Amino acid sequence: MIQITEAAASEVARLKKNQNKESHFLRLGIEGGGCSGLSYLIKLEETPQEFDEVIDGPKDIRIVIDPKSKVYLDGSTLDYVGGGLMGGGFKFENPNASHSCGCGSSFSA
Repeated sequence: MIQITEAAASEVARLKKNQNKESHFLRLGIEGGGCSGLSYLIKLEETPQEFDEVIDGPKDIRIVIDPKSKVYLDGSTLDYVGGGLMGGGFKFENPNASHSCGCGSSFSA
């Protein structure tokens, strides 16, 4: 199971509204690349793919995840840290990551 914090849900809801994509799904996943081997994927999609799992999150956000990504992200939490001089952004807390890069956008398992 993947969790999404209230802060992350609020930011996703804000982005969906600003982009006029209120009915879209939030895709969470992984892809090859990054300095640690695997990179996190976060994007809005109009419809789920055939084998995606759909998870109901807070603030009526529907999360989709493919089976391969679920293996790597199971038990993870998506958070959002905002503002400050260094800016903000989404952050995964992933118990399956054996190593993460310094910027937090890639990991190895």
